[in-house]
Amino acid sequence: MRLHPLTSLAAAGSTAVITTAAASWPMSLTVIAAAVGLSVAGGAARRMLPAAAVILVPLVLSLLALHGLFFPEGTTVLAQWGPARVTAQGLQFALERAAQLSAAVLVLLLCSFTVSVPDLVAALSTRGVNARFAFVLASTLTLLPAISSRLGRIRQAQEARGLVIRPGIPGRAAAFRWQAVPLLLSLVEEAGTRAAALQARGFGSAGPITSYRQVLDSPVQRWARVVLLLAALAAVAARLWQPTAGA
Repeated sequence: MRLHPLTSLAAAGSTAVITTAAASWPMSLTVIAAAVGLSVAGGAARRMLPAAAVILVPLVLSLLALHGLFFPEGTTVLAQWGPARVTAQGLQFALERAAQLSAAVLVLLLCSFTVSVPDLVAALSTRGVNARFAFVLASTLTLLPAISSRLGRIRQAQEARGLVIRPGIPGRAAAFRWQAVPLLLSLVEEAGTRAAALQARGFGSAGPITSYRQVLDSPVQRWARVVLLLAALAAVAARLWQPTAGA
């Protein structure tokens, strides 16, 4: 059974909220493994995982540097350089937060790399959502996949013209400098083209908008979205209530 785009969006958002609220190391690792497995099964891993690495690597390193070196509650000191102390508690806290962040980012990226933009816009429009808002939301969710795909085509074109990308992070960073300008120019040009196309299709019209695209929905998926929303709200409520209960 094909998932409705709103079901995919609800599943990704609820999973990210529940994982963050639960603050459970095993749950975070399970969600990470499931997201990676689904991306491989759906054929999106080659595009999604590099994008996830670009987002997560600097964030995880900053968490390790901040909490691993400057964690006031840390008691087991592993190394010390002046005011900076590497503590076991700080590293554990940083790794737990990194796992939660990685789980949330991966499930949201999985949704953005697999959801169908036309289906999502049509599904939102049939539920009375403003057509412009629906398109902006769908474009925002798929912005990173679009940039990743465009950057890949630009890199292939420049490599065909003689650009040599040396291995390692410094080599890729030096090559990206020559790819950033055509990437930005192409995105600006595409934005103007899309604006003209949307205007021609009546997105700026005040009257009713019809769509030839029909997205099938089922009662099971509608109930599933309600359950996912309630589960996310319950996880947040339990997280907010837990400190009070402990007090």
